Amino acid sequence: MIKTGIFGGSFNPIHNAHLQLARQLREAAGLDEVWLMVSPQNPLKQQAGLLADDLRLKLAQKATSGEEGITVSDYEFHLPRPSYTWNTLRALTADYPDRQFVLMIGGDNWQQFCRWYRADDILRHYRLVVYPRRDCPVGPVPAGVQVVEAELMDISSTDIRRRIRQGRPITGLVPASIEHDIVAAFGLQPTTTSPDA
Repeated sequence: MIKTGIFGGSFNPIHNAHLQLARQLREAAGLDEVWLMVSPQNPLKQQAGLLADDLRLKLAQKATSGEEGITVSDYEFHLPRPSYTWNTLRALTADYPDRQFVLMIGGDNWQQFCRWYRADDILRHYRLVVYPRRDCPVGPVPAGVQVVEAELMDISSTDIRRRIRQGRPITGLVPASIEHDIVAAFGLQPTTTSPDA
């Protein structure tokens, strides 16, 4: 069985911390591969500043070109919405019987995990890898949940979007291969200044 980690997110935009975390968790959890699962936009909940699904997907694919063991997936784009993790995992298991799927989440999501749709079923049927995040310590965990200490880079998609709006550089925060694409996607050039809104 191929051990495949599922690392979901909006990736709006993808950045270097996402990639570093995927690499670290893949190694620490003994996974063969990690799929970066790009979450589709909920049509009932328009999110300000969220790039189109296909554009976020393309940026992530370009960012991971040449990355060993890391693949970008649009699998959830083709599932009924909203995309509940339980439904995604069950569909993946049916479509890829040669893989053992492992859910990868941060400590912030773990703190809210009991409120997830069919959380108990996820714990019963799937292995979880949880990585602590700042101000989100991970306490005792049940069997089947592995806590992995990861070196967290101080980078966020929110900060990258803010920097672009303010005309500040994002060099070093995102892969060089997509830096220009990200700035263009958010509609401003690095030298342009505007109020942070």
